[in-house]
Amino acid sequence: MHSYDELTPPERALWEAFPEGRRVDLRTGVPEEDEVATGDRWGPERTVRASVVAALLLGAQSESSGAVAALRIAGARITGRLDLTGSEIRHTLSIEGCRLEEEVSLRGASTRTVEIANSWVPGIDARLARLDGVLDLSRSVLEGPLVLINARVAGVLDLDDVRISGDGEWAVSAGGLVMEAGVFARRLTTRGGLRIPGAQLPGGLFLGGARLENPGGVALAAGHVVASTVECSRGFTARGTVRLRGARIEDLLTFEGAHLDGGRTALVGTAMHVGDFDFRTASPPSGTVDLRSAHAHWCQDGERAWPEEVLLEGFTYGSIRYGTPTTSTQDLETGEDGSAGGGDTTRTGDDVVRRLAWLRRNPGYVPQPYEQLAGMYRQIGHDSDARRVLLAKQRHRRRTLNPAGRLWGHLLDVTVGYGYRPWLAGVWLMALTLLGTLVFRTHSPVPVKPGEGAPFQPFVYTLDLLIPIGGLGQRTAWYWTHDASQWLAYLLIASGWVLTTAVVAGVTRTLNRN
Repeated sequence: MHSYDELTPPERALWEAFPEGRRVDLRTGVPEEDEVATGDRWGPERTVRASVVAALLLGAQSESSGAVAALRIAGARITGRLDLTGSEIRHTLSIEGCRLEEEVSLRGASTRTVEIANSWVPGIDARLARLDGVLDLSRSVLEGPLVLINARVAGVLDLDDVRISGDGEWAVSAGGLVMEAGVFARRLTTRGGLRIPGAQLPGGLFLGGARLENPGGVALAAGHVVASTVECSRGFTARGTVRLRGARIEDLLTFEGAHLDGGRTALVGTAMHVGDFDFRTASPPSGTVDLRSAHAHWCQDGERAWPEEVLLEGFTYGSIRYGTPTTSTQDLETGEDGSAGGGDTTRTGDDVVRRLAWLRRNPGYVPQPYEQLAGMYRQIGHDSDARRVLLAKQRHRRRTLNPAGRLWGHLLDVTVGYGYRPWLAGVWLMALTLLGTLVFRTHSPVPVKPGEGAPFQPFVYTLDLLIPIGGLGQRTAWYWTHDASQWLAYLLIASGWVLTTAVVAGVTRTLNRN
């Protein structure tokens, strides 16, 4: 316990100001002299012991009636360790533009608003803390980790313009963090990863313009996070993997204008569920994007959004469209192409081509992504686009078959487009009918029974050869002595059987699939 007599002048000023909640400002007003980076050179006239701060917060000074006590100090050098472990604090703590020489400990503490803004701090340990107010660290520099494991904050967590350097893999460790409001970390810069697995963020996580650096490791570990919004946009940069495995994001997950430099794996979004998924990155991610078993109600991406490898097996979505990153609020609402930002656009053949190229980024043959895309096209009434996707699926599958299967696949493709282009059979039938009619017209066959039957009709005879079932009476009534015509007749009979088999196989596959 400190006595008033042993306090230094700045400590006495703080002691006297506390009961009324007045701010003690020790700044000179000269920017160069108030720079917290050089605060270790501030003299006794700006020095306050951390033990004095702790004593005031823990009740060493009586409160004034008619005023709300609070500890507010600016421009001070705070020496010693500010240790409030396990304490119950009923007063606001506001530290602004200060230099703290040792780590701040709020481990297991129960407190109200804590503000350590625009300050230099060796690190903050607030695991298991309960803050019945705001935790404001905006514009501060932490030369050690921020620990918020299993903490609970009633107000917002403000990390805007904060720089944090971890002493290991993680700069921020906040697994199990429970927020009643949002986490604002715009333009946050870290040396080490941001770890928040299992966090509950009903007010959202806002990382616009943030830069998370953990090369070769994990830049953002947010597995099984429950949030309303996760914003990794407007220049967000991750040097390391972004992990969102099993996350539940009710509204928006956006990487608009982001840079993902994750090495081998840029984004892990397996089994995540999101409302709107905006993946209009500023440039293609440097590593694999893993969306296996993920689900999005609505998805938007861009031409430069995807890396060479995208894992899409099990990825489902209600609607998907192309877009370009926007630069203003108005652009976000209307879209640069003038279409409604949340609506669907008229799809063209080019859209199908781009989508199929996207599906081919998935390694190997996986049927589900094709079925998902085709189902989406059917849902919006674009049946022809759906058939194109399913045809591409069969062509991709063909490459995985043995030689006989590939040969049969090529035959189905050429004749009826695997049943998705049945009109091709009609084209072949007309071409072969024309060929047979022209050739047979130049020669005269021999009747099987002279003087009986209908006269020879080249057109009807050709059709009779091409129709494998039933007959028109011409094929059995005439035969050829001309070798070329006889071989053509054999070819037309074989073609008829092939066309019929292909049509039946292709149409059966289509009907079974639909």
